[in-house]
Amino acid sequence: MSRLSLFQDLLTTISERGLGLLGPVTGSAPTVESLIDLCDILISNRGEASGVAYARRVLRGYKQLDDEQCLEFYRALANRYHPNVDEVKQASDAYISDQTPGSLAGLLHAAAPPRQELFRRLNLAPGGTAALVGLRKGLLRHLKDEPALQAIDNDLKYLFDSWFNRGFLVLQHIDWRTPANVLEKIIEYEAVHEINGWDALRRRVYPPDRRCFAFFHPAIGDEPLIFVEVALTRGTPAAIADVLDEQREQFDIEEARTAVFYSISNCQEGLRGISFGNFLIKQVAEELASELPQLKRFVTLSPLPGFMRWLQNSPDGLLENEAKQALDTITEFDWYKHPEQMEKAEELLMPIAAYYLLKAKDEDRLPIDPVTRFHIGNGASLDRINWLGNISPRGLRQSAGIMVNYLYDLKKIEKIHESYVDNGTIAASRNVRSEISHHKKPATTPKHE
Repeated sequence: MSRLSLFQDLLTTISERGLGLLGPVTGSAPTVESLIDLCDILISNRGEASGVAYARRVLRGYKQLDDEQCLEFYRALANRYHPNVDEVKQASDAYISDQTPGSLAGLLHAAAPPRQELFRRLNLAPGGTAALVGLRKGLLRHLKDEPALQAIDNDLKYLFDSWFNRGFLVLQHIDWRTPANVLEKIIEYEAVHEINGWDALRRRVYPPDRRCFAFFHPAIGDEPLIFVEVALTRGTPAAIADVLDEQREQFDIEEARTAVFYSISNCQEGLRGISFGNFLIKQVAEELASELPQLKRFVTLSPLPGFMRWLQNSPDGLLENEAKQALDTITEFDWYKHPEQMEKAEELLMPIAAYYLLKAKDEDRLPIDPVTRFHIGNGASLDRINWLGNISPRGLRQSAGIMVNYLYDLKKIEKIHESYVDNGTIAASRNVRSEISHHKKPATTPKHE
């Protein structure tokens, strides 16, 4: 039995004994009012055993609420556990007049919402971390229509940033010997290229030229947080069909020179906004470099999920005519099967795609494409834009089939990351930059600036 299992069993024992101290639970279904009363008791209670028991009772009750009651519970959490304004003002005045470590500690204590302490105490219950992740998943559905609930999300995200720190994450290699319940979750959570059953999964994790790695957290058990699928190849693939081809050529793994990260899937909706992918890719690249020192290139084969939506919304007056011509060219569902139509679409869309990747920015002056923000922010560079890299219905709908290779040069990651953070610089190969001004087919291995 693992230390984690022993610890969880100990917490359960403490909780059960604590429940005994509280007396029997009534058979009636919990109400929002009764759960808030328990939260009030929990946040004021100092006893360890009874505190764990109260936390467990709150989380058990929460799971029995229907959707309408859950929303009512969120509203109550948002309205009830604010910092005391007078105490914050008093602590702030004290710090301004006497800036000592003690006065700063007093200000931080006064300004911290009591909700954070409530969530910390709820986390004491067996399975508390997973339950709070589930609570945030439910909460996120209502944020758009209920802005006041953002205060709860801020508190949970603040705590999750600490609880899911990289130091707590465990990297595991997922292969055909991995327990079936974990493999089932890989099938379920795959978000980029669907895995249709066990045979398809086996082709992703069993062959010598395929790898899969996932991050786990001790408090979540066998629920993966995020996983990445990797293809080991001789060169840099331009199309996802080549990666997923069941009849692909088999070769000696010692001949592999490139590791291709072709799918990254976040598994826990309740951890949205908590960054794991940057750590995952870098650590997996280091693991593979150690295992297979002959590997020379670490690249992605990535989608452009927002490209067509951006194009259809007339993103830039300078591109309005080009966008209209391009969209007129790809109105038919099978446009890519007709050579003349396909060539015209390529001529129009490739420069626009380069503009989208390098120039299109959001209100914060960051790349508008989320995948670009992710990879460039991690220290990668734009390596190549691939025409008709994904001709699946989803790929055509989202990006007119275009895919992108991002290059992770392990010697340049930090420099590229710092340049992006400090100056907003998007590192890109000459071939990618040349696409903006004129269409030019990229070389097999682009040169980088």
